[in-house]
Amino acid sequence: MRYVAQKVGFYAVALFAALTLNFFIPRLLPGDPVDILLAKMQQKGPVSEATVTSLRLLLGSDSDEPLFSQYVQYLGNLARGDLGISVSYFPAGVSTIIGQAIPWTIALIGIATILSFVFGVGLGTLAGWKRGSVLDNVIPVTTMFQAVPYFWLALILLYVFGSVLRVFPLSGGYNVYEATPGLNWTFVQSAVLYGTLPALTIIISSVGGWLLGMRNMMVSTLSEDYIVTAEAKGLSPMRIRQSYAARNAVLPQFAGFAISLGFVVSGSIVTEQVFSYPGIGNALFTATQNNDYALMQGIFLVITLAVLGTNFIVDLMYGFIDPRTRAKR
Repeated sequence: MRYVAQKVGFYAVALFAALTLNFFIPRLLPGDPVDILLAKMQQKGPVSEATVTSLRLLLGSDSDEPLFSQYVQYLGNLARGDLGISVSYFPAGVSTIIGQAIPWTIALIGIATILSFVFGVGLGTLAGWKRGSVLDNVIPVTTMFQAVPYFWLALILLYVFGSVLRVFPLSGGYNVYEATPGLNWTFVQSAVLYGTLPALTIIISSVGGWLLGMRNMMVSTLSEDYIVTAEAKGLSPMRIRQSYAARNAVLPQFAGFAISLGFVVSGSIVTEQVFSYPGIGNALFTATQNNDYALMQGIFLVITLAVLGTNFIVDLMYGFIDPRTRAKR
């Protein structure tokens, strides 16, 4: 219980610091979201002073209010789940925009990240266990794909499988003419088809890192004394590989996987832009283009919460997997 209480206290302090930074950083940026919105509105006609005042109050851009009061109001709005109004998608709320984009990103980036980790760790275990094998010699090829610029790999796959072979669609999240979003087979089938190529791009570019890292950790672990002792006891090679070598070698990979999983909600801006995928990365790109500070702030907050949450869970699981991390100092 003491170990859990220490972790809860640490992440509570980290969350408070993240919320505070998330409040102050957008206010240090140049520009005013209200001015941007007014510039768009003035293209259709003059805007009254009352409208300007209303927009400033609505978007929380009242510069006459003390900063501390704004901070207290910001924390109160967060407690109610109010993230403000988006300038890019006005008059839609930030919560609405994020709520619409996150399922697409979690489905795409989440599944691709998990598959990359599983394939990379599994193949890395075998490559480290049988050094010099064919699988071990394939590692330079996988690391080469990792070194290829992300957008370049996406464009190549899009050209080959989308334009030349016409196996997958060129853009979008689903067929807007044939499928209606919801829990129905037509929509699910369409979403899987449209998401396959972006997911394949992520897997190809990231699996090499997991494979190489796990392979090197396996090689290092196999030289430990407890592996020699297990072999001397006559344990089966499979048991030594899985219960002794792989279990200890995967711990650093597990920590890295937690961080990657936390960043799933941030999406992949490059991939989502190339494939015009309606995820959170696309929304963040739009918010950046329009200086939509409320939407950027909301997205950064969701990313922070996801990273802290996944790391907290993995810290607890890490303590269960390796009891030495719970040892009193």
